[in-house]
Amino acid sequence: MPLIRLDELTVRPKTPPSGFALFALGFRPFYLLAAAFAALAVPIWLAQFTGALASPAPFVALHWHAHEMVFGFAVAVIVGFLFTAGQNWTGLPTPNGWPLTALAALWLLGRVAMYAAPPAVAAACDLPFLPAAAFALGKVLWRAKSQRNYFTVALLLALGAANALFHASTHGWLAADPLEVMHGALALVIMLVTIIAGRIVPSFTANALKGVRQFQNDQLNICAIAFTGSALALAVGAASPALTATAALIAAALQAVRSWGWNPWATRRTPLLWILHLGHLWLVVGLVLLALGSLHLVPASLAWHAFGVGAMSGLILGMITRTALGHTGRLLSAGHVETVAYTLLNAGAAIRVFGPLLWPAGYSLALGVAMGCWSTAFVLYLIRYAPLLVRPRIDGRPG
Repeated sequence: MPLIRLDELTVRPKTPPSGFALFALGFRPFYLLAAAFAALAVPIWLAQFTGALASPAPFVALHWHAHEMVFGFAVAVIVGFLFTAGQNWTGLPTPNGWPLTALAALWLLGRVAMYAAPPAVAAACDLPFLPAAAFALGKVLWRAKSQRNYFTVALLLALGAANALFHASTHGWLAADPLEVMHGALALVIMLVTIIAGRIVPSFTANALKGVRQFQNDQLNICAIAFTGSALALAVGAASPALTATAALIAAALQAVRSWGWNPWATRRTPLLWILHLGHLWLVVGLVLLALGSLHLVPASLAWHAFGVGAMSGLILGMITRTALGHTGRLLSAGHVETVAYTLLNAGAAIRVFGPLLWPAGYSLALGVAMGCWSTAFVLYLIRYAPLLVRPRIDGRPG
């Protein structure tokens, strides 16, 4: 069973539906909020980095930036995606209407508090969102006995625990490095990325490109995921450099074979597919850099940026495009706006990851260009998809 089913437009009603549908299904408010936040938060961080803007009151600027990219941007997409997928898995409604509005408001309250509130208030406003989302999703999965997908609730709770550790470490309530805590949180997201990618990328490719040749092997998939998790855990736990590098290189090789088996070259003329394949290939790049970083051959931060700016964000942009099209009743086809957005995001990721290596003296300039490309990709998404997300499905179906 695929993780999420996307329905293409079949029959349009004679009179196009009208009204306001932003809170009809989980993907709508959370994709909109995540894209708007991505467009704003990275330029705000750049302004802090250059000294043009003061750091958020309760946080070191770098810690705020790392936290908000995971617990602001990524978590919003994950929750919107899982609420939408959960309805497909179970046939039961996930939060919509006022309950969904309240959850979106809770997420937004957390973002404001993380920038402007005192430490204890920021924690009190930010921490409830993930447990609340996990409870809402878990209720639906439990009623449907959808045991195969219980892991998604566990992931939300694990991210909630990581968020609590971040607040505790940031404000001196726990003796831990907040940045290391954030590496652990990003590692959880990357594990979700590789699990979901293994379900959707090959199936979407096979469904869209009839007759495409692919190679799939269950044992290979399990080993790739297991070694990736091991490498990330070893890196976060500051294990032996040689052991971490070995696990990361094995994971990179397995993920590369896995990715090649999905036949990414066949998708080169289909942007809605190649963005997903390219996002997964960034995972391979990140694992190679993780190995090199553990051996102190490159800065360790490069691997985490490859994971976050490349793999996580690339798959996010591809999925929030695809699910927005499919679940608003439109054909699954990306146009020029989407293609430019995909290109900008990957260009920004490449500049952010490889710029410091190729041109150390131009670090600040490369950082500005990279962040400009990345944020502009989400501005383009907003221009194209905000009208779709607030309006009812054009085929007249609910959702």
